Amino acid sequence: MEYLSKEGYDKIAAELNNLINVEYPKIKDALSEARAQGDLSENFEYRAAKRAQAKTISRIRFLQNVLNYARVIDTDNLPKDQVTLLSKVEFTNLATGTRMTYTIVSPHEMNLQEGKISLKSPIGQALMGKKAGEEAEVHAPAGTFRIRIERIESE
Repeated sequence: MEYLSKEGYDKIAAELNNLINVEYPKIKDALSEARAQGDLSENFEYRAAKRAQAKTISRIRFLQNVLNYARVIDTDNLPKDQVTLLSKVEFTNLATGTRMTYTIVSPHEMNLQEGKISLKSPIGQALMGKKAGEEAEVHAPAGTFRIRIERIESE
């Protein structure tokens, strides 16, 4: 089971809807046109359309599976004084003094450009359940380091 924000759930549902109702029909049309050209053994357009069809079907099934097992988080029931899913956390890397702020999200919603890290990432795992002022040890591929939680905001 995966927990998603309402925004994340809606974004995945919209992508799935687009794939089923817009992209897949285009691919079916491209396949029909390529078939009409005759010899399929040397037909590049046909092979490209078949690859696109397989890729799209695979993505549709993946997204359907994600939504099947997803639960939208009720943010009202989450503790406000500790790091949980959808918490916005400001912390300091104690080795470098660098301050960072990230929102903890499910792996399906992770986006570093938007400041969203996965709860399954090394930093996300180290932060979960901690309170402001506490320190945590992060075991990352680049090595182990300590961080201190400065502030927690709940969504």
